[in-house]
Amino acid sequence: MENTDTKAKHQQEEVKGLPAPSSEEAQKLDPQSDQAIHFDHLGPIVVNKDGTMSRITNWDKMAPIEREKTLKILRLRNKARMDKLKEADKEAGGEKSEV
Repeated sequence: MENTDTKAKHQQEEVKGLPAPSSEEAQKLDPQSDQAIHFDHLGPIVVNKDGTMSRITNWDKMAPIEREKTLKILRLRNKARMDKLKEADKEAGGEKSEV
């Protein structure tokens, strides 16, 4: 039989779910519409050298000028990485068709 200390410990260890969004944050989307969904608060997507994608973890803590400079650098770097990945994919595709 469990004592009250053990029960209290189990209750404290219970995993909590995420809170419900406030009415200001909640959006209702019509799946039939062409409405776009924006995740600007998450920051831009970073294309990594291996083709995986990530986000900047401290985007929400950056000053507007930092965000602006980061976006400028990311646009150039993401484009260069995408071009390099596409070229590597073309070369790999060409090798496969020759075999």
